[in-house]
Amino acid sequence: MKDTWGIGSLAGKKILFANFPADGHFNPLTGIAVYLQQLGCDVRWYAAQEYAGKIKKLSIPHYPFQKAMEVTGSNLEQVFPERKQIKNAVRKLNFDIQHLFIMQAEEYYADILEINQTFPFDLLICDNAFTAIPFIKDKMQKPVIAIGVLPLTETSKDLPPAGLGITPSNTFAGKIKQVLLRYLTKQVLFKGSNRLLYRIMEKQGLEHHNHSVFDIGIKKSSLLLQSGTPSFEYKRSDLGKNIRFIGPLLPYSTQKHNQCWFDERLKQYRKIVVLTQGTVEKDVTKLLVPTLESLKNTDTLVICTTGGSQTHELKTAYPHPNLIIEDFIPFNEVMPYAHAYITNGGYGGVMLGIENKLPLVVAGVHEGKNEICARVGYFNLGINLKTERPNLAQIRHAVENVIGNPLYKKNVEALSREFARYNPNELVARYVAELLEPLHENRIIKRGINNLVVI
Repeated sequence: MKDTWGIGSLAGKKILFANFPADGHFNPLTGIAVYLQQLGCDVRWYAAQEYAGKIKKLSIPHYPFQKAMEVTGSNLEQVFPERKQIKNAVRKLNFDIQHLFIMQAEEYYADILEINQTFPFDLLICDNAFTAIPFIKDKMQKPVIAIGVLPLTETSKDLPPAGLGITPSNTFAGKIKQVLLRYLTKQVLFKGSNRLLYRIMEKQGLEHHNHSVFDIGIKKSSLLLQSGTPSFEYKRSDLGKNIRFIGPLLPYSTQKHNQCWFDERLKQYRKIVVLTQGTVEKDVTKLLVPTLESLKNTDTLVICTTGGSQTHELKTAYPHPNLIIEDFIPFNEVMPYAHAYITNGGYGGVMLGIENKLPLVVAGVHEGKNEICARVGYFNLGINLKTERPNLAQIRHAVENVIGNPLYKKNVEALSREFARYNPNELVARYVAELLEPLHENRIIKRGINNLVVI
């Protein structure tokens, strides 16, 4: 087949990957990195030391943080013990934006300048929260592809501001409220974060055009390739011209099936739910305990993965026959058996649940999970409990509802079919080729929100 996209010309191109040190920012990039490496690209990765082992398994050279601070999900509370005392969602988000993201930007840039001395890369691919994007794009004059590993944060005249987990309104009063909220968010709620960002950029001689912290990475990147599809995103009439949807990005998998996970109880229950609160959240009393407590000794089989948090203690406290509790169970092996997915709203996990056609019960607020959970509720893919600490009755009723109401299953199945129409890795490779190679004379690229057409 003729390579009208020039993907074959990528062999030998030097591509540097980088990510904010969190699993949800690292994992979605792994499949892209391996795919580009298989196309012959010289792929290397700048990341925290915590990801050295995973990067080694991918056979990709690793550049660890040197000047940048090692702050990850595993040591966050040790580095910033004061964060745990912040209960207000907006204050906590501001703390994270300033300390974990903005204040690391110059250090990321300094490290990458050093890397460039021995590995003069042609292109940077990073998650959209990697705050060195403006430095690489404007100061180093290198193309940057940002991967949207979170719901789109781009400000829009059609939507409420990002970060608050508020769903869009189409009423006149609702639209006026959205205008006021966008002003309040930029000029009051996140004013401190925006001013810090501007000071750092001005110090480095970078133009910011008063873009907010939610917009700067998108506006400054050559392309923002958004994980997911249009039907899982709010409609915008002013969508940025550099934004493309590429389908759901899931972690790289070797797809080995020699020892698939299985439990005989999967055959014994007519209702099965998968339960998780990810690997970052260590407080099992938020979602795991109330769900186990609510559904123990019922006709519902609960398959709970703890991410390594208090697994033994939970097994001891909940030895009930309808509860399976493990550190980790491959979701792609267990989700096909399930009827619903209970989660605190990690973006990758939600994508995987949708791909497996599972209606969702979501309960997350911090780390941007309020925006993910808001979309689940808005598009009727499940029930958004709008809290990090749901009570037993909320969980029980939500599970009964998402399993019993065919509306949720119908909507999730429709979105899953849309997901299946995308080949994320191939799409990314095509966009990389578009940035690094001149357009072939015999093709015209028509860009739509949903897809690309080559003539």
